[in-house]
Amino acid sequence: MKRDATKQERSWVLYDWANSAYSVIITTAVFPLYFKAATDTAGISPASSTAYWGYANSIATLLVSLLAPILGTIADYRGFKKRFFTFFLGLGVVFTGLLAVVPQQQWLLLLVLYMLTVIGFTGTNIFYDAFLVDVTTEERMNAVSARGYAMGYIGSTIPFILSIALILLAQQEILPFSVGAASQMSFGITALWWGLFTIPMLRHVEQIYYKEPEPHPVRQSFKTLGQTFKNIKANRAIFLFLLAYFFYIDGVDTIIRMASAYGADLGVSSTSLLIILFATQVVAAPFAMLYGRLAQKFGEKPMLYAGVTVYIIICIYAYFLNSTLDFWILAMLVATSQGGIQAISRSYFAQLVPKESANEFFGFYNIFGKFATIMGPFLVGIATQLTGSTNSGVFSLILLFLIGGFVLTRVPSAAKVTADASASQTIS
Repeated sequence: MKRDATKQERSWVLYDWANSAYSVIITTAVFPLYFKAATDTAGISPASSTAYWGYANSIATLLVSLLAPILGTIADYRGFKKRFFTFFLGLGVVFTGLLAVVPQQQWLLLLVLYMLTVIGFTGTNIFYDAFLVDVTTEERMNAVSARGYAMGYIGSTIPFILSIALILLAQQEILPFSVGAASQMSFGITALWWGLFTIPMLRHVEQIYYKEPEPHPVRQSFKTLGQTFKNIKANRAIFLFLLAYFFYIDGVDTIIRMASAYGADLGVSSTSLLIILFATQVVAAPFAMLYGRLAQKFGEKPMLYAGVTVYIIICIYAYFLNSTLDFWILAMLVATSQGGIQAISRSYFAQLVPKESANEFFGFYNIFGKFATIMGPFLVGIATQLTGSTNSGVFSLILLFLIGGFVLTRVPSAAKVTADASASQTIS
């Protein structure tokens, strides 16, 4: 972190450092391979286990998506944002810890526990993203948001290295326990890392922009929710951005969630997968920062176009993958844009919405993103089962990037939206 960053900015960014351990170990790397091994032992085919993995992600994100706008609306009242953040944090950390004690043979229970960790992780991010308006200024949002993703990639490498070391040493029988036990230890490390490095966020970040509490907040939230939806429909820039985001972030998140399962289906060894995913984290960090700097210079939309274009190339290349080297190349392509497109999307949206209603709008931001991640894994699951090829499933995601990129061309720049809003206020 730069020295000119405030304590609130540093604490907010540090949560990306904390929860990215979950992203890489539970969502992307170790746990998917652990689950694959469990289903393989149970006699389930690779294509079917990949489909089950996709369905589990879809169901978990559906539950959060249904609650996101309501909880986001309530969280705009003074004092509620951090309460919801803390609740989902506890849910995610506790059930991630429980993954470390459930026997690998109970693959269905593991899948259920994983779904609960997804609910905790996803729910926490709704309020974490909305805290961006409380910790920094509009001028610094691109840089702070990108720095968060960069720190997340850097921070996640530490527990990831520990996890890889445990697993590889167990494979070589240097350590006196199995690979499965080593994987379980990595889940415990993840829970500890996630909880420990969230403490600064809990201590130093407060809700600055809020509405005063009203009687019957839940009932009032439904009324406010309806008004917010009308405001979104009336605000062309916000509506079109959310529509574009719905499609392109679907592809991004699906590729993240399905990466290990995809690699395993291609025959990439578990050891190679772990090394590749570690390298992806390392490469992604500077590229996330680069996206933030380039967005400051050229604007948010050109960098979003760049990210969408890279992912279209990724989908085309994925269709022809047939070796570990191909998977290496694919992973490095993902690393160049994964963090950048997410960081710029977050900061761009934060500039479009009114700060005192940030949670309401970020509730919709997250529901658009999470409903998208229901569709993506489901699409990959169906395509994989119908064709018997994971390559075809990943290639099908190209449609989402093409639609998202096209709609994005209709969205005005954040600077223009801000200027129009200022001119409107001046006239009134």
